[in-house]
Amino acid sequence: MVRIAVVEDEDKWANLIKEYLDRFSSEEKTDIAITRFCDGYDLVDGYSCNFDIILMDIEMGLMNGMEAAEEIRKTDEEVIIIFVTNMAQYAIRGYKVNALDYILKPIAYIPFSETVKKAVRMCAKDDKDSYVVINNKDGAEKIKTTDIAYIESQGHRLFFYTENGQYETTKYSMKELENMLYEHNFRRCNSGCLVNLKYVTGYQGGQVKVLDNMIAISRGKKNEFMSALTSYMTE
Repeated sequence: MVRIAVVEDEDKWANLIKEYLDRFSSEEKTDIAITRFCDGYDLVDGYSCNFDIILMDIEMGLMNGMEAAEEIRKTDEEVIIIFVTNMAQYAIRGYKVNALDYILKPIAYIPFSETVKKAVRMCAKDDKDSYVVINNKDGAEKIKTTDIAYIESQGHRLFFYTENGQYETTKYSMKELENMLYEHNFRRCNSGCLVNLKYVTGYQGGQVKVLDNMIAISRGKKNEFMSALTSYMTE
């Protein structure tokens, strides 16, 4: 599923873009989820890094597309931004926010679909690296699952430990993360800790070593965890 935000204040253009995306979805056999925003401010307000592609007009009322893109880039460096505008001179400034491309109005389907196809292909490549979105008091941040060494539950708070630092959130439950990250070789070693098997560097006395920390393996999780670890290390 490719998640696309359409940020357009004029209904006629928003409806046309949706029509073109539906056609593209049918022709390319690609599942697309579309969310429409009527202004850059609507997108930025409460933004939580949950889109793959943003198709955005530049000239809008409360917050124009360039301003919105600048705000989004403060927390989300991965989302693909494409400007849809009749102001080519402004679209060229898109390099400042790492925009992939721009589509000129009036919108023709062929160039539109080629640009969207390029963006979708980039999303497919990025799928090799899945992400967890961390919501905190400062906003939201995307973290690659491959960068997470382990996750620890402390009450209602979850702490994500990486080689580059620690992140904290209340967005998920441990069970939700266990289901989300199972295919990425995360396993529960006790009720309050989910470990990325990639980062396990040792085992001693009922504990595993992860990022120079010793984490206890509970009796109830031991057989399942050690079986998964052995399989992972011998692949």
